[in-house]
Amino acid sequence: MQGASDTMIVCLGWGSLIWSPRSLPNDGEWRGDGPRLPIEFARVASDQRLTLVIHENSPPVTVLWTRMTSSSLDEAVEALAVREGCSRESIGFWSEAHSSAHPKIREIENWAKDRELESVVWTALRPGFPGKRGTPITCREALDHLSGLEGNQRAVAEKYVRKAPVQTATPYRAEIERAFGWTPI
Repeated sequence: MQGASDTMIVCLGWGSLIWSPRSLPNDGEWRGDGPRLPIEFARVASDQRLTLVIHENSPPVTVLWTRMTSSSLDEAVEALAVREGCSRESIGFWSEAHSSAHPKIREIENWAKDRELESVVWTALRPGFPGKRGTPITCREALDHLSGLEGNQRAVAEKYVRKAPVQTATPYRAEIERAFGWTPI
């Protein structure tokens, strides 16, 4: 078990956090044996990228994780919220003492306990289009959205899809690869 001076707080990731952690305080290593969660390209960001989020109706994929260098769960939640440019309410967390309300909390808890982790944080942004958060995007809607992008918006969307970790092999990703040829880089 980890001692008090060796706090083990980890952050789960599956999208741009992996290749662009920016100010996220972490040990610099992303490990590929995280919990299996239903992840999909099911959120349209403000810059029109189609981004990866937890999406209840999707098959699970193994996500990545990194050890945080934050000294407390509260500090880790704040650091991830700052990195993601979102409110603390959009950050999920688990610890033995308390956790956020999240449909996949048991899967995350079981994974964390198996590894004797103290706390886990993750981005818990809701799927959907701006103004319709929480309403799942279908694969057809995702493809239609990407088809309508031009210029820089299309380039940014392509970069996000292509840079997503290879192990994030989702049904929408397979269709995006077929439709646009946006294979992993």
